[in-house]
Amino acid sequence: MFNLPLHSRSQLAHDLPTQVYIEVTNYCNSLCVSCPLTYNHFLPQEPKHHLTWDNFHRIVDQFPRLDRVVLHGIGEPLLNKELPRFVSHLKESGAKVLFNTNAILLDQKRGDALVEAGLDELRVSLDAVTPELYAQLRGVDQLPKVIQNLKAFVKRHGGLGGPKASLWWVAMQANLPQLPDFVRLAARIGISEVYLQRLVYFGGGEQLADNTTMKAEQSIYATLEEQQSRLIDECEELAVELGLDFRASGATTPHESVEAKGPHPWQGCMRPWVLMYITVNGTALPCCLSPFATQDYDQIILGNMLEHPVTDVWNGEKYQELRLAVLGESPDPWPCQHCGVKWSL
Repeated sequence: MFNLPLHSRSQLAHDLPTQVYIEVTNYCNSLCVSCPLTYNHFLPQEPKHHLTWDNFHRIVDQFPRLDRVVLHGIGEPLLNKELPRFVSHLKESGAKVLFNTNAILLDQKRGDALVEAGLDELRVSLDAVTPELYAQLRGVDQLPKVIQNLKAFVKRHGGLGGPKASLWWVAMQANLPQLPDFVRLAARIGISEVYLQRLVYFGGGEQLADNTTMKAEQSIYATLEEQQSRLIDECEELAVELGLDFRASGATTPHESVEAKGPHPWQGCMRPWVLMYITVNGTALPCCLSPFATQDYDQIILGNMLEHPVTDVWNGEKYQELRLAVLGESPDPWPCQHCGVKWSL
């Protein structure tokens, strides 16, 4: 299903997706310079709130089968106190459940509740290994607390039966020199998987956004410079030495994740046929990357799961337009032309 060739795909997807991203909150306790919540002041923001138990049910109960559910989006999942309850309900339905977090709130009480609920995977975004750079890139001075929380969580739940834990690094010009120390930090904490992904941008890579402290030169755009390539080579060797898996989002290599993918890379994307991304307000968007890659939020709205049945949204006019754009040689005005394609599912 994930490798359907171009000629066998159409504007319709007859089977409902069994993989869903559900945003459980659009509040956050960080101010990351690479996040639309921080830099995209001109982007219309959806109303702020946490996903309620009733609305969670209204969304997930529309799917006859869910194999995999990712409980994150624009916002920090641990801010929603219902999160363990969401996880438990999905596990009872047989789904694999995971989410990304900044781990600032990953204390023992929350960690134990998530493990008891049956969480399968915990992904932690870091982006820096020094407090100074962490504060610069993430807008809060919390790195020591994050590391302390991670060490305690791995010590308590890192054995067999606990959630798989991994560290994630968004590659920017400012933090690439720290990448080898990031790999070493994972080993010290006891986390055996580290992932690299490049900064998502809109435009031609020459500009991330207007009125932002994150400058255009932070983007890792197209092919790597020699110095950056050497750093990745060093980290791959270091990971082998330390017994870690050093990967990139989308189950590809770190080199592949930051390089261009040919003249029409978006045609390799299967998301419009296999998964849905749903915001805390029930809005269906193309994927979790689309809010990072557009200045026109209204353009990427595909429907609303709290207002219309999933069957109507999934094969509605907007979803059909998206699929035709992905199949074509120019997806404009959709933001797909700015995607690296091989992102984590």
